[in-house]
Amino acid sequence: MRDHSSWGFREGDEIVPGRHATRLLGGGRRYEAYLAWDDALHTLVVVKVVRPELVESDSVRRGLNGEALALRSLAHPTIVRMFDAVLEGPRPHLVLEYLDGPRLSTLIRRYRVIVEQLLPLALELCSALHYMHGSRFLHLDVKPRNIVMSSRPRLIDLSVALTPEAVQNITRPIGTDNYMAPEQCDPERFSEIGPASDIWGLGVTLYEALSRSLPFPAVDRSATATAARYPQLVADPAPFAKDVPPDLAEAILACLEKRPADRPTAFEIAETIEPWLARLPAPRLGLFKPGGRTRRSDFALRDESILSESSPRSHRGRLLLGGVRDSGQTKGGTR
Repeated sequence: MRDHSSWGFREGDEIVPGRHATRLLGGGRRYEAYLAWDDALHTLVVVKVVRPELVESDSVRRGLNGEALALRSLAHPTIVRMFDAVLEGPRPHLVLEYLDGPRLSTLIRRYRVIVEQLLPLALELCSALHYMHGSRFLHLDVKPRNIVMSSRPRLIDLSVALTPEAVQNITRPIGTDNYMAPEQCDPERFSEIGPASDIWGLGVTLYEALSRSLPFPAVDRSATATAARYPQLVADPAPFAKDVPPDLAEAILACLEKRPADRPTAFEIAETIEPWLARLPAPRLGLFKPGGRTRRSDFALRDESILSESSPRSHRGRLLLGGVRDSGQTKGGTR
């Protein structure tokens, strides 16, 4: 694999007038991200700039323009904010808020995320996705690497975000291989990319956070046949470990139903999780030690009284648990 071109900015270098690089944060095939000082905002920001070799690429510029459009249209506390977009000139870039915290993918590599930490995270992500879908945007790349664990979780990287209308023109796989819903892996065959595709990414993310492994075998990039390359098209998700509460396991696995129509909405997931979260005991310092060393007896959520359906709110919010979906009209408009 060849190296990507880089601007090679060093500390103090001017990216554009008034924006000075501090250090390289990372990047992908099309962009690189720098921590930078913005003179006008008088604060640290993230500058996401198109790589030098791709500045003249129409598709890359369209992608940056699409991300800018989505971020201008969205204002939610769990979605990263954009302060400026420079779409013309020699260095097209976005100016995003700087989030001081690790990515969820980093935490998963180092520690086990326990149930009491997972529930509030899931609720925040459901809130963001419910809002996005109600605003007629699809993220299409929900994964641990795109979640920053700052003072509150933030969903980042809307570089492939699309409206439901725009997604109808997709004919090739879109997203990150191991986190793509079946319809994202083979859009020509399924042609059902929509809000439920983000729910799949959420399900894989929550599964990985609890298990420190993916629910499906890793994607085989050397395979030529679509079904051979993407195991999620044909395989069932691996079962959870026995110490994961059964109701929580079923709620997450409901997000990984093959048919988009069989997956819950973000609203339904949130409505299920909220009463569980409300019944958790007050946190103790020992409960949140990193490394997943908490004893089984410390998982208060595993008490049947915590996951019971005694709360009226939890009964209406049941997902596909037991194989039965509420036959009433879906609430929240996220389908």
